[in-house]
Amino acid sequence: MAGTDEEAVDAADEALYVLTAVLLTPAQFPSVLGDDYPEACAALELAPRADGYGLVLGQDGEGARWTVVIDDVSLVAVAIASWDCGMEYELSPDERTVVAALPGWPLAVAVAAPNVPAPHDPAPDVADRAALTPPDTSSWGPAQRRLGADEIALQWAIWREQIGADYFPAPSSAADAAQAGEETADKAAEDAGAAPKGHLGVRRVLAEARAYVDAPPPLGRVRSSFAPGDARTLRADGPGWSLVARTDDIAFVLLDEEPGEVLPVGRGAQLPGLLEALDKMAVRPL
Repeated sequence: MAGTDEEAVDAADEALYVLTAVLLTPAQFPSVLGDDYPEACAALELAPRADGYGLVLGQDGEGARWTVVIDDVSLVAVAIASWDCGMEYELSPDERTVVAALPGWPLAVAVAAPNVPAPHDPAPDVADRAALTPPDTSSWGPAQRRLGADEIALQWAIWREQIGADYFPAPSSAADAAQAGEETADKAAEDAGAAPKGHLGVRRVLAEARAYVDAPPPLGRVRSSFAPGDARTLRADGPGWSLVARTDDIAFVLLDEEPGEVLPVGRGAQLPGLLEALDKMAVRPL
């Protein structure tokens, strides 16, 4: 999502060479920053505005890192879409749309502006707050777990191919579950075909995700995005866990207490209904 090297905006009374931009909205935000939209906003000390923000990341003429927050979300969305298609787009927000100019970058950026000093934080006497820094992803934890879930959502087909049709044991009580109607959260998780069978962490995630249906969590904890066919890609996060699923298929769970592990969850008797309910309450990109 990188723009051209020559793109610049006037921010904080100084030219900013735009390197990239991201959306910070209830339906689309850098999940590395938090489990939900308010938490991601809090990482930048921003109020969770209903329409969200656009984040423009770049360098000033001295090479210092700056994040310019604007309220013209559509402008940033168009720029990102153009860059993703390999097209040039000059991202030049009107100064009237600038909400804040924050020192530093909240995300890692692999490129740098040409003909200026290497990226560095602004001098303390220039900024009125500590510089933003990307979350530490060098070791397993919430940020790395959420990045892992992002990767699964982006590369679903690759991850799905690793799970054969014979991976999950046949649910032993699917018929009983259908007849019983209401099941306890633990029983529902077992019937969903969680792998490894009876994994306590997976059962907890499914129970907490089901609780979201009755008591909606903070905005952005459950998000729905495009998937091939009539399906949707679901993303749900909670304290210590992330879930990625296709509404017509299985789910994958990642846990803080299981470093680097990706735990598949089979369709079973209960998962389809849970995914349908989550999709109905999820926020979606405009």
